[in-house]
Amino acid sequence: MSSVTALLSVDSKAYHEQGVPNSNEAPVGKSRRPAPYVPALIACSRLSAWSRSGRKRVFDFLCVLCALPLLVPVFLAVALTVRLTSGGPVLFLQKRMGRRGRTFTIFKFRTMIHASDTAHRPVTTAGNQCFTSVGPFLRRWKLDELPQLFNVLQGHMSLVGPRPKLPEHVKFKFPCRPGITGAATLAFACEETVLDRLPKHHLDRYYHDVVLPTKRRLDADYMARATFSSDLKLIFNSIFRRGDTSVMEALLKAAALTTESQRSRPHDVEGRHPLTTDTVSNFGRSVVEGQVASF
Repeated sequence: MSSVTALLSVDSKAYHEQGVPNSNEAPVGKSRRPAPYVPALIACSRLSAWSRSGRKRVFDFLCVLCALPLLVPVFLAVALTVRLTSGGPVLFLQKRMGRRGRTFTIFKFRTMIHASDTAHRPVTTAGNQCFTSVGPFLRRWKLDELPQLFNVLQGHMSLVGPRPKLPEHVKFKFPCRPGITGAATLAFACEETVLDRLPKHHLDRYYHDVVLPTKRRLDADYMARATFSSDLKLIFNSIFRRGDTSVMEALLKAAALTTESQRSRPHDVEGRHPLTTDTVSNFGRSVVEGQVASF
């Protein structure tokens, strides 16, 4: 579908078509929180021939080896800038979940004040973190991700794949190596700025019930049909920041409609807070299918 309005028109009967019960049809007198949108596809380990081939690993390795000599001046400039503009280490190290549930240490240039690195919020927005003076710039242009090229050389990551998640955000094990960029990464390129527009008391629930399942669907669908040429296209679009933010904007539009609904109906008849993800979940399926089809 081409417009947000059309996407928002997807009603709850789509759940029945997929064999998922409608959360609005709970028996009278029983309160039940609607299940988040987690398609069955996410739970499976279906990968395209390219995604599971050794050729993809060779491609990653050769690309990084060729790119590193050209990127040395950029590495030095960013490292020097981080060192001179804030106290603390140049690199930010953090445990992430990789392929088949194995943990590894991800490398990033530090973008936050050192004292807050160990206590930052799991859901990051543009306004809820203590960034260094150059942190927002590095994040905007993804320069903080450059050290992850060494994660690729070590075999922990790929150039293209689902982003490696924090342990508390992991619902399913990756059947493939996580990537520096991917379908969801491109679609949510402005995630921190967009999430900052959400009411703070809705942020955590919205992120876990809506954003994460949508990202999983994007990445799972892409990796199930990825090819060498589609990976090249995705890498090119990531480098030149040619992302399609329609998914993120559409989800935010649905959240705004849900919030507006809450203002007119603060609590439902069962005394339960009415924030549900049905609206965004239903149309999110359509947005994702259109996004993946573009690769």
